[in-house]
Amino acid sequence: MATVGRTVGGGGLGATERRDAWWLGPLATAVALGSFVVYATFRAIYNAQYRGGIGTDTLPDHAYLLSPFFSPLIVLPWLPKWISPAFLILWAPGGFRVTCYYYRKAYYRAFFLDPPGCAVGEPRGHIYWGETRLFLFQNLHRYFLYFALLFLVILTIDVIHSCIWPTAAGGRTFGLSVATLVLAANVTLLTLYTFSCHSLRHLVGGNVDCFSCVALGQARYNAWRCAGALNEHHMLFAWLSLFSVGFADFYVWMVVSGRIADLRIL
Repeated sequence: MATVGRTVGGGGLGATERRDAWWLGPLATAVALGSFVVYATFRAIYNAQYRGGIGTDTLPDHAYLLSPFFSPLIVLPWLPKWISPAFLILWAPGGFRVTCYYYRKAYYRAFFLDPPGCAVGEPRGHIYWGETRLFLFQNLHRYFLYFALLFLVILTIDVIHSCIWPTAAGGRTFGLSVATLVLAANVTLLTLYTFSCHSLRHLVGGNVDCFSCVALGQARYNAWRCAGALNEHHMLFAWLSLFSVGFADFYVWMVVSGRIADLRIL
């Protein structure tokens, strides 16, 4: 159990009476989030080897694969080729995570040291302005939720496409590969992360004072209870889904580039 302490009188960054390694959490968070941002930015700028299979110039005998960083694939002929399709869609899932209640706590501590930990001094002392001025954009989280729900449908369609393989006769047949499992696992974890969202829990029942007094009250009550149960593990789903979406892109990249072969299971 972490040692409970209090901020040393006079304040100042890092001032505390805690004797535990309180800085490990913010450091690990900064490394993990920073690494993901660097990787995702690199892949978007790299702008290649993000799809293959049916209908593409690579892996013609494979089912269609598309990286979740580029899905849905939006190609606008009038845009310069150096503008990656990823930039046209990553703002939506990225905005959902940036404004997420859990991620706010995580990156406020890791990058802004605001505060770096419980009972640990911060740069601005005891002055607290809340999420005002520039940080008012955090209120957009409830709207980014709708985009996140839409993306779950789109990514599920990508999983279905990864199950449709070409045949030697020119037809189509059902098949499963490791890529299918990777994409399906990613959608599952993203669904758990989205459905455990505080805003979704509020949307389905958090704003209702009497479930028996509204239409579909029992159904909304059950949905609210399920969202509440998932919400208890929101932090876990946030990290697992962040890893899964990065790994799904990496796996598609490796398969499309020919660095690894995608093992077909069925």
